[in-house]
Amino acid sequence: MNYYERALELKEETIADRRYIHTNAEVGLHMPKAKAYVLKKLTEYGLDPKECGEGVTATLGKGGKVILLRADMDALPMPEDSGLPFACPTGTEGHCCGHDLHAAMLLTAARLLKENEDALEGTVKFMFQPGEENFTGANNMVENGILENPKPDIAMAYHVGPGKIPMGTYMYNDSGKAIMFSMDGFEIHIKGRGSHGAYPHMSIDPINIGVHVHLALQELIARECNPNDACVLTIGQFQAGSAPNIIPESAVLSGTIRTNSPDARNLLLKRMKEVSERTAEVYGGTAEVVMTGGVGPLISDAALTKEMVGYMNELPIPGLMGYPGITASASEDFAVVAEQIPSVFMYISAGFLDERGAVSAHNPKVLFNEDVLPIGSACLAHCATEWLKNNK
Repeated sequence: MNYYERALELKEETIADRRYIHTNAEVGLHMPKAKAYVLKKLTEYGLDPKECGEGVTATLGKGGKVILLRADMDALPMPEDSGLPFACPTGTEGHCCGHDLHAAMLLTAARLLKENEDALEGTVKFMFQPGEENFTGANNMVENGILENPKPDIAMAYHVGPGKIPMGTYMYNDSGKAIMFSMDGFEIHIKGRGSHGAYPHMSIDPINIGVHVHLALQELIARECNPNDACVLTIGQFQAGSAPNIIPESAVLSGTIRTNSPDARNLLLKRMKEVSERTAEVYGGTAEVVMTGGVGPLISDAALTKEMVGYMNELPIPGLMGYPGITASASEDFAVVAEQIPSVFMYISAGFLDERGAVSAHNPKVLFNEDVLPIGSACLAHCATEWLKNNK
């Protein structure tokens, strides 16, 4: 089967899938509309889909090796200002990261593979995942057995990219280094002693402690992290006090740590706790570090990535061109899967070269080029078919 020609024939249906999920944007783990839609569509295609935790899975093929194809499908908790006629109307959810395209591409890939099932030399397993933006979805599906019965041998996923990137461009990292950074969210709860603002000597000022904790944490990046590693420690929230003349009892600093190195991640998590606690002690208070979730760096298997690039380049897709060595400081919970089985993660362009490509993902005005849909669907189906044929 020529997967790209067939994907072009199905383009309008893939667009309709994308637009339904886009209009009915849902955030977090619980996505009843998207789940019901995916279950319905897969059933129409002749598969036997099942719920897997808060996501959906299905398999096709006939024994042998197993490849897992994954798409996330959750939106962001933000308004959409795209001006599109199918924009989400709620004002509180928006598909401003492109996950609606991921789900639509994988639905069509499932149809392509089902139509070619007799020719498959192994098994394809599908993972339609919620909760990527809050880093809960992959863990939820892993805990509910997505990597068992049958156990995948490898996994593959795409992420679309907006902006002024030519259609047909795809980006990957076959070096064995991170394509996306780790992410660990944290809160530092500081306890002091409140007092009147006129009598600071009667207090243990948690705001003062918080300021010194913030400054001390920045020195971890400057003086303790290996300069060959990329590390980012950000305090995005500092909450304290209720009035200008009251020294409060407590303060909370919230932030994130991102790195491209497992060793740097472990160092920063350990030292952040030590520095916060001991800095608070110097000024007479206490600090407790509470982790709010996270994922490790996303590292694609080098040999497998090279193999998949070779399969993609076999497809007769105009302008298809790969760029290696890409690294992004954002994070992705596909890392949860990649930590357990050899995996490949790639960016694929969904951009425009004109003014429609002026803004990035996570912007309320972002636009994605739907011409990417048949490209992504065909590449997923073709890579799965060829990998199974060559890895029996």
